[in-house]
Amino acid sequence: MQNKIYYVEDDTDIAESVACYLVQKGFQVETASTAREARVMISRALPALLLVDWNLPDENGSSLCRCVKEQYPALPLMFLTVRGDSRDIVEGLDGGADDYLVKPFDPAVLHSRICALLRRAGDPKELYCGNIRLNPAAMRCFLGEEEIRLGAMEYELLRILLENKNRTVTRGMLLEHVWDVGGNFVNDNTLTVTVKRLREKLGQPSCLKTIRSFGYRMEEKNG
Repeated sequence: MQNKIYYVEDDTDIAESVACYLVQKGFQVETASTAREARVMISRALPALLLVDWNLPDENGSSLCRCVKEQYPALPLMFLTVRGDSRDIVEGLDGGADDYLVKPFDPAVLHSRICALLRRAGDPKELYCGNIRLNPAAMRCFLGEEEIRLGAMEYELLRILLENKNRTVTRGMLLEHVWDVGGNFVNDNTLTVTVKRLREKLGQPSCLKTIRSFGYRMEEKNG
């Protein structure tokens, strides 16, 4: 996830050109030509960064931006668009975009801005739910004051659930994220077993909910 970028652009020539450049810079890039396609991709797995064109065939980028930011406020999003009017830029940034770059642009400038966004997003703060606490920088998990030793897949599973606290995470999204942790193939049964082991190590926490036939949710109690 740390170097995966989704680029929503209906002009295939531009999409391929930008994607090729970013791949050369070490990123994994997946493209979508419509907002609907982008929504499907995001629902399956979150990227590290989302690049969005304003003029899409099925929906304008501003609308897509607002929807994405409502669901995933921490996901960095940048507009790449020919719409350079100040009103458009203000609308895009007010709608939740983290940056706005007007076409045509220098690919080196795009790369620099992407790196800046990822640096800001990549300063991990502690994640918590109830008495469960995860320190992403040190990759350490605590239950109260006691450190809990987690396997690679257990850690990744817990991290994703905590990053999406109070939101249901689908089994498909979890499978996509933990697919190759430690070089292991992860299927649906493996995910079920991993969740079971994680629950046991965390003392069967009430905040880890199973959403039947759909996925899981870390739920913080209010009050």
